[in-house]
Amino acid sequence: MKIAFIHNEKKVGTGAHYINDLMASKLRQRHIQVKNIYPKMPLMDTPVHLRGLSNILFFYSLLEYRQSIARYSIIQGTTYTPLPFLALPIPVVTHFGSTTQGFLDHVPLASQIEKSTRQAWYDLRAHGVIGELNMQTRRPLRDIAEIERYAALRATAVIATSEKVKRELMALGVRAKKIRVIHNAIEDYWFKLPPRDICKEPQLVFLGRLGQDVFTLKLKGVDRLLHTYQAFPKIKKTTVCMTQNKDLKNWIKKSVPRNSVYTNLRKDLIPNLLAPLAGSILLITSRYEGFSLSMVEGMSQGLIPVAYPVGIVPEIIENGRNGFVVRSQTEAVRRIRQILADGNLREQMSIRARRTAGQFKSDYMADRLQQFYRTLVRR
Repeated sequence: MKIAFIHNEKKVGTGAHYINDLMASKLRQRHIQVKNIYPKMPLMDTPVHLRGLSNILFFYSLLEYRQSIARYSIIQGTTYTPLPFLALPIPVVTHFGSTTQGFLDHVPLASQIEKSTRQAWYDLRAHGVIGELNMQTRRPLRDIAEIERYAALRATAVIATSEKVKRELMALGVRAKKIRVIHNAIEDYWFKLPPRDICKEPQLVFLGRLGQDVFTLKLKGVDRLLHTYQAFPKIKKTTVCMTQNKDLKNWIKKSVPRNSVYTNLRKDLIPNLLAPLAGSILLITSRYEGFSLSMVEGMSQGLIPVAYPVGIVPEIIENGRNGFVVRSQTEAVRRIRQILADGNLREQMSIRARRTAGQFKSDYMADRLQQFYRTLVRR
């Protein structure tokens, strides 16, 4: 079996990048040939309102590989990236870790944000972290959302990384029987450290991407994160984040007391940082996630998630057992206090969180992918 994986040439350290590399390496271990293919002809100096079309056209430079790709068993890409090959008589799989329509549906305008956290955006603008309260235009994202829908409708099969993403795709008109839910996985090194006793001084922990512009910062719920930090001034915090916004990094360091901030840390170093914090509280403040890798990564080290119902949160979190699902800042603060007040509860939830994360080992994902590919090729 030979699979052509379509990727963006610029390999940024995002969730999609890590998952693509993990899938490829695990499939190779199963003697499946995997070729990573990257576009080479980006359009430069594109006006803001045309950036969506620019990103879409970027992948048409892959047509130069048409003859060589035609010799593969399956073509797979992230959402719309296999566009140039939808007409080939080869199975084409689109992999949806999230949907752009989901971004658009869940990121509000500044005036629509809950009152308890709205002030954070004015503070961020006043300190030069963001230049505007709302994105200039959402047209590029709308263009991408439309082409994602087209690719999903035309593809042979679609992989969704959560039931939530599957429902989003079905709302776009994709037939349920065409969609296979295969959860993401985390790298093996997250499971190498032995379990630790819960820490005596639990902290509030954020792990993951924070965003860099006003849209992605809203997407990741930076205002909710700051509000939660401010509600517990005496509790230590650890922020392990990826962001290209240097002003944001500096502002968080200065404005949040008792906060240890680590930005753009090499990922395989993070388990050693988090392991001593077992029994601490992991904050998932996002307004939208397709999966939420960061939550599973944190849980693998015994962190207890207090999470909004994004991605796989509703699928795997059982209130009071391995975390809490919350729907408001008031509820989030109340649940955090509940965990901090009960050492026995905190210990049991930490153990169960780590056990839950074990469901997302990379071999499990690779087994499901291999079975899916075999079924697809036979059909």
